[in-house]
Amino acid sequence: MITRKLEAELLMALDQNAAVALVGPRQVGKTTLANSIAGLRKAVYLDLEDPHDLELAKQIKALFEQNAGSTLILDEIQRLPEIFAPIRGLIDKQRRKGDRTGHFLFLGSASLDLLRQSSESLAGRIAYLELFPINALELAHHAGPKTDANTLWVRGGFPDSLLSTNDKVSLAWRKNFITTYLERDIPQLGPRIPAETLRRFWTMLAHGQGTAVNASKLAANLDVSHTTINRYLDLFVDLLLVRTIRPFSANVKKRTVRSPRTYVRDSGVLHALLNIMGINDLLSHPVIGKSWEGFVIENIASVLPPHVGMFYYRTSDGAEVDLVLEFNAKECWAIEIKKGATLKLERGFHQACQDLKPERSYLIHGGRPAAFPMNNGVTAIGLLPFMEILLAEVSG
Repeated sequence: MITRKLEAELLMALDQNAAVALVGPRQVGKTTLANSIAGLRKAVYLDLEDPHDLELAKQIKALFEQNAGSTLILDEIQRLPEIFAPIRGLIDKQRRKGDRTGHFLFLGSASLDLLRQSSESLAGRIAYLELFPINALELAHHAGPKTDANTLWVRGGFPDSLLSTNDKVSLAWRKNFITTYLERDIPQLGPRIPAETLRRFWTMLAHGQGTAVNASKLAANLDVSHTTINRYLDLFVDLLLVRTIRPFSANVKKRTVRSPRTYVRDSGVLHALLNIMGINDLLSHPVIGKSWEGFVIENIASVLPPHVGMFYYRTSDGAEVDLVLEFNAKECWAIEIKKGATLKLERGFHQACQDLKPERSYLIHGGRPAAFPMNNGVTAIGLLPFMEILLAEVSG
């Protein structure tokens, strides 16, 4: 099993909070991580997709009292949002006894924002963490420094896909994953939308990876309204399957592009939607540049603390940066992302740096990992060493 970076953070959160919510898309490894945690502390696990466990959870007060001293792990918590209100009373009762931490671990397949809305009655009593698919650092720590990152890029970070015996088996798993989400998981969460309509929408987003959504064009292609397209997009964002990145405009007086860019978050799912099996197929596909860009962005996101903002920057006169990391009101980093062997920065990137005045500027590439300086204070660097630098920065 690949050790997940979040394990230590999750244990610490349970030691400091009455409840912890761990979110992430289905099949990302939440249950495996929770079972690992359960092996390190006294715990009881309930899967709320199991009718028997669901009925047990509805009697949460009796369940909690019968398992005093244990952490109750409730999987797929979004199936029972009304449980948060009585849990507040249970937590407060234990607090008065001096027992303040480690009572509940919630696992959910919806976004942090959505779960926060459901669990707002637990404000001040709960911490939130997100489990991403396996990232490049986790894979390197598991397989050693000579890890072929292309396998992670092609297959994505869902464990069953990444660790498949070959690319064909991996692609079949990802296609089944997509079908299961569309035909079973999304309907269970409430929306009654034809699976084929959502498949076409998801595939259109894949073809437009890293670009702004043209809602009018998508609406015409799917024969739905502009408002419906926005509702579909919100659904995929809430399910942690698609990421939107907003434009950066703070303290910049130039006219900037205002539409958010969208990315299918897992590169393996992106490639499955486009029927890309292996690295050779990917290298000859028009999506290669935007696929690499999304892969890098998602790996960076997996090691960022919540307070660091992720944006892109583009002005009407051609200044552009693929990714802006905003650490605070006074510090940002400008990041250009290129897969190709030719590490040439466009004039628009230098113009953007003049506008933004970033603390640091990087070109993240797919070649040799060692960092080396370029013109105008830009550092060219591989993804792994950049992630290590970033981790040191946010940890320090």
